[in-house]
Amino acid sequence: MKSGSSTTDAESRVALPHKVANMASPAVSPRADAESASDRLLADLKPRQAAIDDALGVWLARVTAGGPAAVHEATAYSLFAPGKRLRPLLAVLACEAVGGTLELALPSACAVEMIHTYSLIHDDLPAMDDDDLRRGQPTCHKKFGEALAILAGDALLTGAFQVLAEGYAPKTAAVSCLELAKGAGAVGMVGGQVIDLQAEGKVGGTPPEGLAALEDLHARKTGALFRSSLRLGVFAAQAERPQGADPQALAAADEYAAAFGLLFQVTDDLLDVESTADKAGKRVGKDAARGKLTYPGLLGIEESRRRASELGQTATAAAERLGSPLLAALAQYVVQRDR
Repeated sequence: MKSGSSTTDAESRVALPHKVANMASPAVSPRADAESASDRLLADLKPRQAAIDDALGVWLARVTAGGPAAVHEATAYSLFAPGKRLRPLLAVLACEAVGGTLELALPSACAVEMIHTYSLIHDDLPAMDDDDLRRGQPTCHKKFGEALAILAGDALLTGAFQVLAEGYAPKTAAVSCLELAKGAGAVGMVGGQVIDLQAEGKVGGTPPEGLAALEDLHARKTGALFRSSLRLGVFAAQAERPQGADPQALAAADEYAAAFGLLFQVTDDLLDVESTADKAGKRVGKDAARGKLTYPGLLGIEESRRRASELGQTATAAAERLGSPLLAALAQYVVQRDR
């Protein structure tokens, strides 16, 4: 499952500690070493993020062509707000790891980012999380009103499937559309959102209690779309082969997604407790104020940090099996993230 793309040299730069250099240089603190690794990772991801942004511009114009200008304006406002492009990067890195290229992965990358952005627009609405700040700027409904925000989210949701249908050959398009529908739908992301709202008493049903329920919530709400992102990357590279996608590659991608999704949520919960709105780009402290079930609330801060480290190690091992040093480095970056 080694990459057949031109990114192998770049990946090797962030994959492993530089033992020879460390032997010849003064002792470096763990914090400084982590910051150096993060800088190398971000430098390697930057051209991929730029390519994703360019492709998003092309696909959004295509999806909204012929529609009211207001739809394009509202969707573009949220889609191009400053963001990490984490989910599309997962698709790209998985595709590269199993022999594909950045270009092959771009329709999948754009589709998952459209789904993610639609979910943020709807999640921020007053009926749900009622947020007024997202990615460092006013949320879509604060800028355009609730009605247009809802419709902008709808346009991105449906547009994602148009991108997959038009961006790939039939076999890849079919399996990708099915995967994304499941990951974003009632069993996946939407189901997780429902459970989250049950925890707040906004939706009827039994509120989740305990660690197992919390992890089930986040495996759906956050982890399911991570899983689909990685699997779409594998499909982009391999679905047209006579034998289809490699089951071992998909299994490694699934294991990475399961650990990475929980890791991302643990660190997100810690940021809500420890970060600032300026750093996080959104309101912080709101989870505790609403009595939401969180890792720090359930386990405490120190145990949550330990859990994050454990999940980072699990994700790193799965990335190594998939053949992606960059995915391994990304997991370690999330362990250390401050926004």
